[in-house]
Parts: sequence; C-alpha cells; structure tokens
Amino acid sequence: MRVGRHKQPEIRDRILNACVDHALAHGLPDRLEPFVKASGSSTRMLIYHFGTRDALLYETLRRARQRQRLFYGSLLSARQDEPYLVTLRRAWQAMTGPEGRPYLSMFGRLREDTEQQLWPTFKREATTDWLQPLEDGMRTVGRPELATLVLAAIRGLIMDIEATGDTPRADRAFDDFLAALALMTATGRTATGAS
Repeated sequence: MRVGRHKQPEIRDRILNACVDHALAHGLPDRLEPFVKASGSSTRMLIYHFGTRDALLYETLRRARQRQRLFYGSLLSARQDEPYLVTLRRAWQAMTGPEGRPYLSMFGRLREDTEQQLWPTFKREATTDWLQPLEDGMRTVGRPELATLVLAAIRGLIMDIEATGDTPRADRAFDDFLAALALMTATGRTATGAS
C-alpha cells in the first residue's frame, strides 16, 4: 500500500513567495507558466500545493497584501522623534516611489476588477486597511477624526497617478493637502467648519 507524501509547508511557502515576487514585478499572469518559471517548480507541483490556478492567484494576492500592510503600516506609524505630518510626507514618497509602486499597480488593477472573483471583499478591506494607523498618527496632533480625510486624499491622489502617470502634479497636490492639514490641526478647525 502506497502512502501519499505529506505536503511540506516550507516548500509551499517558498513557492508562494516566488510567485508574489513575480506578480509584484510583472502583474498577475493569465497562465501558470510564469509562476512555474519564477518558482523553479512545475505546474504539477503548483497544483499539488495550491489546488487550482485561482487558489494560487488568491494566495498570491493575500501574501502580497500582507507584505503591503507591513510596509505601509510601518510608514504610516507615528514616530516619537518626528511630527506626524512629516511622517505622512515621507510615507507618501515611499508609497508612490519605486518600493511602493508595485503594490499600487497590483491592487489598483484588482480594485478596477468589477467582478472581484478572486477576492470578493477586497474593495471594502482595502478601504479600511489604513484607518487605524492613520487614526493613531492623527491622534498625536489631536485630530484622530481626520484619518478618513487623510485616507481619502491619499487614495484619490494614488488613483490620479494610476490614471495619468503624473506623479509630480500629485506630489504638489499632496504637499498642498499637508499644508491645509497643518492649518486644520493648528487652529482646531474642521474641514467643514472652515470658511
């Protein structure tokens, strides 16, 4: 009687990380071949470890999102040695720069996918992911309720960059937003109360 091999989590993890690296650099593939090549594996091994192509794509997106949460979460976290609006400026530069851009490309395409078959709850999760670190950061300037406004500005300008590719214009707009935010936090006025 033949005993089946036990799946090895470390091999699955190595394959998944290679697939994530490939997807961040090149986008999600239509076929498994690019993942086969990137992972140094075989189609049979990918199916063995992940079941189906869609399951592998979903796991790839989830792992990439994990990485993005860690990266962006550390960028948006308040620092004792720096005013939070300075932290936001530095975070914006990293998020829209070479290290952050692959995440924006991957998840921007997923957000535009009207069917959302691979990850049906993605839009909602992606909308609320960054609220907590932003609330914590804005609390350091006495205005945690402005986190939603900050998130909306960041998301809107990121969508602008994705649509136009005009990063310098979006950078200037973000600087203008930070200047307005500085006034709001200094004077205690809300955006709706300002005349």
